[in-house]
Amino acid sequence: MKEKEYLVEDLLGSRARVKILKILANENELNISSIIKKSHLNHKNVIKHLKYLKQVNLIQQKNFGRIKIFRYKKENLKAKSFKNFIEIWENY
Repeated sequence: MKEKEYLVEDLLGSRARVKILKILANENELNISSIIKKSHLNHKNVIKHLKYLKQVNLIQQKNFGRIKIFRYKKENLKAKSFKNFIEIWENY
């Protein structure tokens, strides 16, 4: 079976998803409570979008007991490119 294809339209088609990704790109690592607080989104939506962002390999989840930390995968070329795009878009 062919691996599921993820399109850039799927990533950028959700304001909430882009907001979460942008927060993680700027902060590098955050727990779920911090992401919710900074994004002003509800827990259910944040969880849904984090799951998608993990599937497309832009973030990774680290577990420390009950605490979950979400890390922006800056070593991933697509993640690095997205961060550069944000910096260019917001600074020029």
